[in-house]
Amino acid sequence: MAKGVKVAVVSTVFAVMVGGAGYGAYNFVSAMSDDGSGGVGEAKRSGPPTADEIAKTSKDFFAAWEKGDAASAAALTNNNTAAEVLLAAYGTDAHIGDLRITPGKTAGATVPYSVKATVSYDGKSKPLAYKSKLTVVRGVTTGKALVDWQPSLVYPKLQRDDRLVTGESANPAIEAVARDGSVLTKEKYPSLGPVLDALREKYGAEAGGTPGIELVIKHPDQTPDTSLLTLSEGKAGKLETTLSATAQAAAEKAVKLYGQSSVVAVKPSTGEVLAVANNRTDAFNAAFEGTKAPGSTMKIITAAMLIDNGVTSMNGPAPCPPDAVWQGQTFKNLTGMEPNEGASLANSFMRSCNTAFIKLIDEKPLTDESLTLEAQNRFGIGEDWKTGIVSFDGKVPAVSGPDRAANAIGQGQVQMNPLNMASVTATAITGAFRQPYLVSPKLDDRELATAKGLPYNTASQLKQMMRLTATQGTADKAMAGLSGDIGAKTGSAEVDGQQVSNSWFTGFRNDMAAAAMTEEGGHGGDAAGPIVAAVLRAAG
Repeated sequence: MAKGVKVAVVSTVFAVMVGGAGYGAYNFVSAMSDDGSGGVGEAKRSGPPTADEIAKTSKDFFAAWEKGDAASAAALTNNNTAAEVLLAAYGTDAHIGDLRITPGKTAGATVPYSVKATVSYDGKSKPLAYKSKLTVVRGVTTGKALVDWQPSLVYPKLQRDDRLVTGESANPAIEAVARDGSVLTKEKYPSLGPVLDALREKYGAEAGGTPGIELVIKHPDQTPDTSLLTLSEGKAGKLETTLSATAQAAAEKAVKLYGQSSVVAVKPSTGEVLAVANNRTDAFNAAFEGTKAPGSTMKIITAAMLIDNGVTSMNGPAPCPPDAVWQGQTFKNLTGMEPNEGASLANSFMRSCNTAFIKLIDEKPLTDESLTLEAQNRFGIGEDWKTGIVSFDGKVPAVSGPDRAANAIGQGQVQMNPLNMASVTATAITGAFRQPYLVSPKLDDRELATAKGLPYNTASQLKQMMRLTATQGTADKAMAGLSGDIGAKTGSAEVDGQQVSNSWFTGFRNDMAAAAMTEEGGHGGDAAGPIVAAVLRAAG
């Protein structure tokens, strides 16, 4: 059943293809033509399209599109079946007309253009303007100059199988407000866009609003519709969130420093989410839904396991040799780390010594299930979190062999995201697991996940080790200048196929815990560290 809008006219119900299925059909037709452009009697051309071909092909494509002649415009592409479906729906499903396309300056085979049009539905109209670009390529079969078909030609945010639709909203708009009552908008907090869309889909009807009329992008999966233009506002329902406007503003600014970055901040004393921000090339909420190995930030849980099972303590032994062998696999430390055979757990933790943790996981009474049970029972990992929107609640599987050792240092089969690691830090410093949430469970009677948390003695040792890491260890540079009660843990996670590791960092300042991840950001303190520190600074 379609999500987000009720469509008055449904002319297209099948998925738009962007592969080569329609390509062969196009070339069969064109090969039989005799139009002087690659048909019968003309030699097949090769090589890149000429400037004249680029100009003519793009001009003809724009002219046909402006006239609403989807078939003619699609025939000028290298995937006419997919193109015709989407171009036809532009008028029938999206109700876009009065189209005017203005080409820009051609760069090679790429032609940028601006679009001005009008969206009209049920007596309501609004102008629509945007910019996009197309590329002209040489048809493989016919040798003709053709527009390289991409859904983004029709609208820049369109991806495979997306559709543009205008109609009455099935979910009324929401006015999401921060904990201080200020309104949270996509314009002021751009990275909140997917979060606000998700909140609207789930709580729009419950927030008391009435539907409006919108142009939206409908996605083929369970992703909420993306609103592009509102023709009729309807009435927005007020939805209270746990977000802090101050922390959110700091998070938005911080993630802009590094591409493919995500950050989450929570309030340890309550579990309330204070900030969530992403800086990505897609609309994926990696802060809540990411599934990446967390690197050495995982050592918070591993250290808790060692303490809880009596293997060692903060001031107990945790030797840091140059390397450690576990069931045939050799593990090493980061380049430049000095071995320390007399190291305590606190020392190995704050320097992030891999080998110390590998050497200790073979101690009795530890088993293949010990780390899994610690993560689940103490930190609530994998316990079906209900934050208010879709989220992934972490994964620490019980494994044997080399992955048991790899899991202990946040590699192997462990999967986390910034939401999970911010919660891990919150549990570590308070001793209590409080499931993070973005919307109060009282609104829809959600039952939050529970876990028994940590013994006081374990939590106090973890908190102290994180304090040492922030002031004397691998996190000291990133946390420098922060006042109050502070602590942190760094992490870098190696990923197959990546030359640079993912950067992870989690920390706390007073009653705020935050965690960040930057893909291919290097060491934890290099990219993720400054992001977390910037958000913690907003804690006041």
